[in-house]
Amino acid sequence: MAFTACKKSDSIDNFDNTFLKNGAVAVASTESVIGNFNPPKDSLYAIGACQKDHKRVAVLAAALPTNITAYLTTNYSGYTFTKAFSTSLQGSTTIDGYVVGINFNRKPLAIRFAADGNFVKVLELREGNDMRKNRDHHDGGCFDNRDGKQRDSLAIANLSASTKSYMSANYPKDTLKGAWLNKDLSVVLVSKNVTFFANIFKLDGTFIVRNAIPAHVGQDKEIQQSVLPSNTLSYLNVTYPNYVFKKAFSASEKGEVRGYLVIVDANLTKYAILFDTKGVFVSAKSIR
Repeated sequence: MAFTACKKSDSIDNFDNTFLKNGAVAVASTESVIGNFNPPKDSLYAIGACQKDHKRVAVLAAALPTNITAYLTTNYSGYTFTKAFSTSLQGSTTIDGYVVGINFNRKPLAIRFAADGNFVKVLELREGNDMRKNRDHHDGGCFDNRDGKQRDSLAIANLSASTKSYMSANYPKDTLKGAWLNKDLSVVLVSKNVTFFANIFKLDGTFIVRNAIPAHVGQDKEIQQSVLPSNTLSYLNVTYPNYVFKKAFSASEKGEVRGYLVIVDANLTKYAILFDTKGVFVSAKSIR
């Protein structure tokens, strides 16, 4: 699968043939089709994967900069590589970035890295039909949670009896903070006991895994998105374009805010992102 120059007239390559079932559709030159997600059976596109005056060249997983591979291994444990390309200005041989397509928990992701291999952003994905209709999602589509209705939110009281029983038996000191139902029918349950944890269950309450979420020391308080510092909101908009806000917490000691923890959904994958007292990014962790 050769990558071609990013021109509108060119065919758009698929990031993962195992996803592709209906074939690519012709869309604007800055997008790149990365595959299908079922449901629905439609091509998915990474927005802004390549600038119009740039070309792209296929890159094998083994040829990626080592820090890209290290970043993916650390942040997306168990991921599967699908496809990658480097980008450079037309007529130039100087690489100015990379786009890597992966599968993470059976969900496609497209991630942009700088020329030196440092992480830049998680690219927004859209379905092919939405691309044709110049919209970012539709009701019933795989990104329909972008409408802000929070359909995936689960009330703690509505968790399965087996899920609540498991937490009570194994982590009795945890305080349950929030829960969401993923489209793969796994449940993300965020809890806290000194630090925060992401507890993953099947819908029937079968336990899958528990991972610590980095957090600031102090008393936590759930806050609204509007309360977050402006530079925090700016970082989220740039790094996780068209993200969906889920929850945020401030951490305080002696009445002074020490930092913030923000949970967002970006293209079906949830992230816990830590910021300092001034709203500056500290770290991020993929949850599910």
